[in-house]
Amino acid sequence: MVQDEKFRVGILGASGYTGADLVRLLVAHPNVDIALMTAERKAGLPIASVFPHLHSLDLPNLISIEEVEWPAVELDVVFCALPHATSQQVIKGLMHATNHSLLDELIMETPADLAASVPGDVRVIDLSADFRLRDVETYAEWYGRSHTAADLQNRAVYGLTEWNREAVRGAHLVACPGCYPTAALLALLPLLKAGTILGDDIIIDAKSGVSGAGRSLKEANLFVEVSEAMHPYGLGSHRHMPEIEQELSLVAGHNVTISFTPHLVPMNRGELETIYVKLAEGQDAASLKAVLEKAYANEPFVSVLPGDTAPATRMVRGSNHCVLNVFKDRQAGRAIVVAAIDNLVKGSSGQAVQNMNVMLGLEETTGLMQAPLFP
Repeated sequence: MVQDEKFRVGILGASGYTGADLVRLLVAHPNVDIALMTAERKAGLPIASVFPHLHSLDLPNLISIEEVEWPAVELDVVFCALPHATSQQVIKGLMHATNHSLLDELIMETPADLAASVPGDVRVIDLSADFRLRDVETYAEWYGRSHTAADLQNRAVYGLTEWNREAVRGAHLVACPGCYPTAALLALLPLLKAGTILGDDIIIDAKSGVSGAGRSLKEANLFVEVSEAMHPYGLGSHRHMPEIEQELSLVAGHNVTISFTPHLVPMNRGELETIYVKLAEGQDAASLKAVLEKAYANEPFVSVLPGDTAPATRMVRGSNHCVLNVFKDRQAGRAIVVAAIDNLVKGSSGQAVQNMNVMLGLEETTGLMQAPLFP
């Protein structure tokens, strides 16, 4: 049975924060053996020299991507935790080396046919932004460069698991959502789909821990710059906006434009979004909450909090959970929806593992049922 199988997994970009959380989650996964980890600047080093908290784990040393012998390494799943633009080039080369039939038949087959035609080939789960935007022209506009793997883009499945589970199940390339879009979409998609809110004048006030900015050295992320302070960034131009709008528009059936402002707050991990929405006629905060409760009644990782309990990052820290609630706004015809996730888990590595479980036919919660850390 598949639930008893072991799968060989590789992590490209294991020296970043998302890579570290992938290792943390996967070493406790009963169906996974981590067979490969790459890190360009740390190549040749043991993972413990990069992340001392992982010193007790028996893991392969880090190597450069150039050292990987595709397809001889024989992996079942590859997590790609590389920077955008780098991911698309690496994934195209990887899939050309391991999934020959995938590239040969890109134009001729539907995704379902394609998945059936290459059952033994590697599955790729990309944690970068490279395959999230369906329109490569939109990608070029927001990321300032042309997409170099457009032939693969139209085969990538957007990996918001709770909403695209069946498509993820048959996919060979899954694009995990960004952390901000994950929280925003889990909060808004059921409401738009049910017609309880209007698609205009959606305002998303988002706040994230510093790990969301990655591990590279940046002056703005130094302790002195971040500690005891909070500041907005990407004002009117953050790259997660077109991703959120893409998915909201798909459900709404018309173009949805949002107002989105992220803020950096002095904490390591966590994300909180306060979302202001305009109610459809006859709706109120209670009816919106009822829609969310129905939508997520059977979802293991999304919860609607009771009463007037406000979501907080301390409720989800270190876990794959998202907590939601809805509140009445003092302005007539409006409501406030609040969502909290851990940006490194549900917003990144945990959601990636959740997608892997679905792709491999495993129980979706496997390796992900850790309770949140508190305090």
